[in-house]
Amino acid sequence: MVEKSVFEMILNKEIESEIIYEDEEIFAINDINPVAPVHILIIPKKKVATMNDLTEEDELLVGKMVIVAKNLAKSRNIDESGYRLLWNTNKDAMQTVFHIHLHLIGGTMLKGI
Repeated sequence: MVEKSVFEMILNKEIESEIIYEDEEIFAINDINPVAPVHILIIPKKKVATMNDLTEEDELLVGKMVIVAKNLAKSRNIDESGYRLLWNTNKDAMQTVFHIHLHLIGGTMLKGI
């Protein structure tokens, strides 16, 4: 049996979390350990462990995640000042939940990487 990710548990209401955006394919929540005033996770409902596990059939889903992030940035009034979109892939990149998710980070001057 494949272990459920924390995101699947949130989606199944097994763990309480405020879902701030949801459609048929994607949902979004605030990060529990924010690194900036706005730190939202955009998550596909389809579980894909890492970016390396994406296939061509996931192209539209990943593109839609970016559009959702852009729209959330606008709704949080950080679209003009600026924001960062970030994917972490595997342990060296500090991926801790093996269910892909896109970080939307902004609301302050971000440090360089």
